Amino acid sequence: MKTLCVFAICLAFALADGIAKQRHCTFRVHAQANPRDTEVFATSVRAQISGKDVAIEKMPWISEHDVIGFTPYPAQNGTYGALIQLDDHGRVVLDTLSVERRGGFLFVFVNGRAITELQVDKRVSDGKIYIPSGLSAADIDLMKKDWRLIGERKR
Repeated sequence: MKTLCVFAICLAFALADGIAKQRHCTFRVHAQANPRDTEVFATSVRAQISGKDVAIEKMPWISEHDVIGFTPYPAQNGTYGALIQLDDHGRVVLDTLSVERRGGFLFVFVNGRAITELQVDKRVSDGKIYIPSGLSAADIDLMKKDWRLIGERKR
């Protein structure tokens, strides 16, 4: 009987957590990995700039949970770009990545699609990620459901 009660309580907490804040948009930033890493730690993607297959770490360093706001804008190629503002945790992670991975690449995925790759050429301590283009109007609509526009009041 005790086991059943404990199971019911755990299930209630799990359901409450899942219902509390469902995300509409996924945002992941993966770092370039060592090409000799095993399939457990890395996977291969086609780099947009060079066109070569590049190894990236499977676990993202930054996710949608680290985003607090964004500013979208129309890009010249008919897509959209955005400036993504990270929370304190995301800002520290981005700062650490920009110091430790200088010269490497960060790969940005939105809603499961590779959007851009960013070469780390200097320290980034302001907690902002610039996506030059590649986002669709649907991506922007989903982002608006999860994050505030920079300059708006908190939800």
